[in-house]
Order: sequence, then C-alpha cells, then structure tokens
Amino acid sequence: MSRLSAAIAATRFGMGARPGEIADAADDPRGWLEAQIRTDAAVFPADGLQSTQDVFAARIADAPMAGPRGAGEPDEETRQAIQQRIQREAREGLRLEIEARTRHAASTGSSFAERWARFWSNHFTVAARNAQMIGLVGPYEREAIRPHVFGRFSQLLGNAILHPGMLIYLDAARSIGPSTLPAQRRDAGLNENLAREILELHTLGVGTGYTQVDIVEFAKALTGWTVSGPQTARLAAAGRGGRAQDIATEPGRAIFAEPLHEPGTRTVLGKAHGGEGKLQAASILDMLATHPATARHVATKLARHFVSDTPPQSAIAKLETSFLSSNGDLAALARAVIHLDEAWVDEQQKFKTPEELLMSAARAAGAQAAFGGGQRQVYTSLAQAPFSAPSPAGWPDDVAAWSGADAIKKRLEWANAVSRRMARGSSPTDFLDAALGEMAGGRTRQAVGRAESAEQGFTLALMAPEFQRR
Repeated sequence: MSRLSAAIAATRFGMGARPGEIADAADDPRGWLEAQIRTDAAVFPADGLQSTQDVFAARIADAPMAGPRGAGEPDEETRQAIQQRIQREAREGLRLEIEARTRHAASTGSSFAERWARFWSNHFTVAARNAQMIGLVGPYEREAIRPHVFGRFSQLLGNAILHPGMLIYLDAARSIGPSTLPAQRRDAGLNENLAREILELHTLGVGTGYTQVDIVEFAKALTGWTVSGPQTARLAAAGRGGRAQDIATEPGRAIFAEPLHEPGTRTVLGKAHGGEGKLQAASILDMLATHPATARHVATKLARHFVSDTPPQSAIAKLETSFLSSNGDLAALARAVIHLDEAWVDEQQKFKTPEELLMSAARAAGAQAAFGGGQRQVYTSLAQAPFSAPSPAGWPDDVAAWSGADAIKKRLEWANAVSRRMARGSSPTDFLDAALGEMAGGRTRQAVGRAESAEQGFTLALMAPEFQRR
C-alpha cells in the first residue's frame, strides 16, 4: 500500500514522479508531501528575468523614441523599427519566463509545492493578452503569488490584487473616481472589472448574495490604486489643480494616488468602510478574505483539483473547516489537502491538463524529451500555452475541457514525437516503473511489454490512461 500511496503522492499531489522519487516517498508519503510546505519550495531563482520595475523602466526609456513623433525626433521608419524591437524583446522575455518556470517544475524536489503555487496562480490569473501585459505575467507570478502561497489567504489576496500586473490586466489602473477632477477633465471614469472578478472568481464565488451595487461600491473603493509612472503622475497632478505630486520615484510600482480616488464611505455586503481612502480597498479585501462564502469557494476549487471533477461534499467540508478555523492559513490548508482521505483513492479521477501532462513527462524523461527544441510551440500545440489563460477565470480544471477528439489527436501526435526521442534511452517498462510505479496496471504493462519497438512502447506508455490521468 505504501508504494501505491507513494505513487499517488508524486503523481496526483505533485507534478509527476522523477526517477527514484516514488521510492523516496514510500516510507511516509504524506510526510513527504508535508515537508514541501515551505515558502522557499514555491519560489525559484529569477536569474536573467526582469522584475516588474525593470519592464516599466525599459518601456519608459523607449517611450520618447517609440511614441508620437515631435520636432527633432526619429522618422516614421525608425520609430517602427523601435516598436518592432520592443515587441521582440517582450516576446523574448516571455520565452525566458516560460523556460525558467518549466525548468523549475521539471527539476524541483518539491513538486507538491509547485502544484500548489500553480493552483493559486491560476486562481488569480493574469494573461499575456496584449503587448502591455506580455512582459508582466512572469514577474506577477514570481512577485505576487509564489512568495505568499503558504502564508495567509488575506496576504495572498492583497498581493495579487494590488500588483501592477493585476491592476493593468483588469483595467483597474485606469479606473478613476467619477466625481474626481481628473475624471471630469479626461472624460474617464469607473471601471468595474477588477471588483467584479474579485467577488466572482477570487473570493465569494458566483451566486453568493453580492449585488451590482456591491460591485460598484467596491470599484469605487479601488479607485486611486494604480501603477506609478509619468502618465500617472501627470494625471494625479491634474487632480490637484495642476500642482505636481511626488507620486513615484520608480516606475512600475502599485501606488495609491489620492486625487484619483472616489471620496466617501463605501458600503459593501452591508458593511460600511470609511476612513482614509488608501485603506478602503484593504479593508474590503480583508473582509472578503475571511468570509464564509470565500472559504466554501476556495474549498470547492481545491477539492475539485485534488480529488475529482465532482468532489464529495465531505472533502469540501473538511477544507472549508480548515480555512475558517485557521483564519485562512494556507499552510494549514495545504496540510488539510494532503490529509484528505478522499484524495488517496486508488482510482485516478483527474484528467491531466496539457501542462500537467507535459510536466509529468518532463519530470520522468527530461525536458528535452518532453519538449524537443521549442517549449512554447509544444505548449501551444496542446492548447495550453503558459500565461495565456482564455479569461480571468483561468484554465478549466475538468475532463470535458481537455478530452475532445482533436485534443486527444494532438496528444497522440505529441506522444509519437516524444517516443522517437525517448527510444534512444531507457526501456518503456523502466519508464513506467519510474513515472507511475504501482499505478501502472497489468493491462498497460502487458501492452507496453509486447510492443513491436521501443518507440511504440513509449507511445503506449505516454497515452496509457494511467499516465493521462492523475
């Protein structure tokens, strides 16, 4: 039983087993997972990667050359060349982010911590949906999510929401109090996107009693929170009758600009939040972070991720109790997930997303075998490129989203390509032992063992139900 439990620990709770990892976990599979509940296990070195401030500093440095042409500035052809260079650099930055993230997930000895971090990154999704976001998605995950996934939910929520990446992704950085002077002068005003998604996706969940009035009031409380830079400074100065405001010494930071904030007390979910404008949003976020509906919403998503697409109410209730009794302590919640008996059943109930499939192959056989020459192209071919979730709801986490006929065809094409690379190394049966251990069933072992070639054997192993599921 311990060998099977060790395989479950590495493949269902972790990102997939590396060679020898199932044996490492066999003595105490749950203890092996609990040992990974450490902040340092969820982060990775950012060597060669840009911070959010680096991204903004580079943009501002290029702005005079790439922006509208003025006297003595470059001609149109030069400006277009600069714009193309900026776009190339942004794409290159995203490529480096994806490779660093993949490298860490493929090699880390703490793959439960990695799965945990990716769950929260998807919960608080931002996506590279346009040129403005493409350079921010990687820094956002590294700065706002990973360092906080074993802290308190309120801390993670605040860091995620008030990071430049989220403020820009959901248009809150451009949201201005309707009655403020800058709004009247610029024909600008309130944007409700961030407030709505916080209530619907990040905290309470759909159908939990909040109203459109709550959304509007919350959006007003969020006004003033924006991203530092020359444009923000000019806008804030306009709100003070043209007087300059020392609003940022460094571009690319989340700041509170009082002239852009809608004054007055805000009432959300029947509770009034007054006082200093800068503290209103934080007060509401703190209220939402400990709300019973938030506990239920988070517990349901975690049970769906670690147990099944339709998790039993018993699993949800245990996680909900942990969330509430610990005041949103995510380390305690992670331990509660590990100790869910419902998550340790023999049957594999979760169909791997493309990213999960790729990472489990990379951990078992190496990133070169799993991806060949181009990581982003392989991710894209399976319809799950990192940092490209289709909506603020993040990537779907159910079999229906990933098991269509065309998706399975793409997986088979990928498996064939991987098998050609793997056939130069270990045998297919050795791969099954390392990747799945006791989870590989007799029929799969028989089919792989009778394969006409090593290449065919690896394809059968990669496409086996036990490897496609976790």
